[in-house]
Amino acid sequence: MQKVIVVDPAKCYACLSCVVECAYSKTSTAEPISSRILSQSRIQVEPVDKYAVPVVCRHCEEAPCMLVCPTSAIHRENQDSPVVVDDELCIGCKACILACPFGMIRLNFEGKIAQKCNLCIDIDGGPICVRSCPSGALQLKSLEEVRVEALKKAARETVKALESAA
Repeated sequence: MQKVIVVDPAKCYACLSCVVECAYSKTSTAEPISSRILSQSRIQVEPVDKYAVPVVCRHCEEAPCMLVCPTSAIHRENQDSPVVVDDELCIGCKACILACPFGMIRLNFEGKIAQKCNLCIDIDGGPICVRSCPSGALQLKSLEEVRVEALKKAARETVKALESAA
């Protein structure tokens, strides 16, 4: 079943643990934090009004980045797997960067290969951003879990509206 990272901006207090941990996991270095290191993070935290909003790849069902990739370097194994980049096939054309509606694709240090979140499929224990979030603002859930939670929330809001109307 397809998993997604669910974000709760009300819980995020912009500690940037997710950004730092992601960056270090992708660089395999012990050098001090620098803009060079942080540029390798696959998650960003953006300020919006009074909130800090973690922004991550949505692994779209009909991923625009995947659709425009001329070499099929951006692909998914099956409908439940994350959208990933094959470094060997990527030609650095930047079409995916232009196509991503969330701005979540960048080029690597050398500016030659696209990089994006792969849900840490290469790391035991799942996405490091989720594991490093001290407030629980990031969670890995199945789409079915997200759907059920949305139904329950809508039902609670309907009951609340009915009770206040009575």
